[in-house]
Amino acid sequence: MYRRIFSFLVVFFLLAGGAALFATGQKEKPLGSEENPIVWSFVPSGNMQRVSSGAQLVADMLHEKTGLYFKTNVATEYAGVIEAMKSKPPTAQMASLATFAYVMAHEMGVADAALVSIRYGSPTYNGQIITQADSGIKKLTDLKGRTFARPDPLSTSGWIIPMLMMKAAGINPEKDLARIVDAGSHDAVVSAVYNGQADAGATYVDARTRIEKDHPDVMKKLVVIAVTPAIPNDGVQFIPSFPKDLKDKIVNALLKIASEDKGKKALNTAYQWNGLKKIDDSFYDPFRQLLQASGMSVKELQGK
Repeated sequence: MYRRIFSFLVVFFLLAGGAALFATGQKEKPLGSEENPIVWSFVPSGNMQRVSSGAQLVADMLHEKTGLYFKTNVATEYAGVIEAMKSKPPTAQMASLATFAYVMAHEMGVADAALVSIRYGSPTYNGQIITQADSGIKKLTDLKGRTFARPDPLSTSGWIIPMLMMKAAGINPEKDLARIVDAGSHDAVVSAVYNGQADAGATYVDARTRIEKDHPDVMKKLVVIAVTPAIPNDGVQFIPSFPKDLKDKIVNALLKIASEDKGKKALNTAYQWNGLKKIDDSFYDPFRQLLQASGMSVKELQGK
């Protein structure tokens, strides 16, 4: 009797496995294989073509060092990257999220920090609010009734912190600004203010240099009226279920790439990264405390 039951179970599992193979056509290939590459999704921090080309260069170097295959993409908005990591199954296993977007994604349980970028020797940066020199805007309260450009609703230096600064100055952005323009990137914010499509805007310090080649007078034409407190840099994050052995291999390879001239050039092309540093989620705790001090939660800011 036991032999008959065992034979039945063997046949059942063979049939079940065959049905699965028939349904999918083949077994799922290992993550990181040519048929199932690791997807690394970037947010549109700057010119999308520049970010895309730099990201692909880094991915090619990662393949050389690890033997793993990667596919990179640049999302049209920050939330798109989070959704890709959140989907079941995830359509992105790695990401380079800006600070607030990462904190939000981690709270949602879809992202864990692994590396933070280094710019000009620091793992933190500042944001700035810019306007034309002759706009009449000298301080934050002068923004009332004006058009304001931001890179994305989830941009830390381009919206979250400037919004809190405006609120602290007595400005309600949703009610007191004439219009809020989602420019799509920091470069585009600078261009919008330079061309008069917005009276003011927020970017990282100093995104004005990104259009200086085409507009040599940008540093004189656009002035900074406010600078934000220090903000943790963006970096590299993984979905929580990402295999640890693969993560360690990729992190170590990226640190090696960041130490080489060719790698530094590629990282700089993509995101103006000068280096990378290994971290964990606790690195962002001071930023969380800054948000808590403002009296607003991550969920409240997400809604805004």
